[in-house]
Amino acid sequence: MQFFLSTEYQPNCARLFEDYKNKIEQLIPFAVIEHIGSSAIPNAISKGDLDIYIEVSAKDLVLTIEQLNFKEKLDTLRTQELCMLESSEHDVALQIVVSGSEFKNFLTFRDQLRHHPDLVQQYNQLKQRCSGFSPQQYRELKSIFIENVLNQEPSYK
Repeated sequence: MQFFLSTEYQPNCARLFEDYKNKIEQLIPFAVIEHIGSSAIPNAISKGDLDIYIEVSAKDLVLTIEQLNFKEKLDTLRTQELCMLESSEHDVALQIVVSGSEFKNFLTFRDQLRHHPDLVQQYNQLKQRCSGFSPQQYRELKSIFIENVLNQEPSYK
């Protein structure tokens, strides 16, 4: 795993997000579209990829997936409330989430880190320790960190 400083990748991800958001809004005007992942968190280091959260009603999930015309991301969690898609053009992942589902935690995690720079520092340290790890090892450690943040004491919420 190679990680980049926020100054090296976030400006490009912000532009890319706006581009994708505009296109997605045209296809799916009823969706909630949010910039998530490290590129949405000030000072977070990252692999340099872009994650986009797209929230729709349960009845619109399948239609949304079809409309976006991205390929389903393999080896990720897939439920009736979550589908992850990826672009073949850019390093962009779309998290298609059903409104009211537990997967709103993508936003909760982002917001926790935006409001608590000490958590960003811990997250960066974890990523730096993962340099040279396999993607699966990295995902496992990152998943533990995310769960810990989501289960923090109320003072962090």
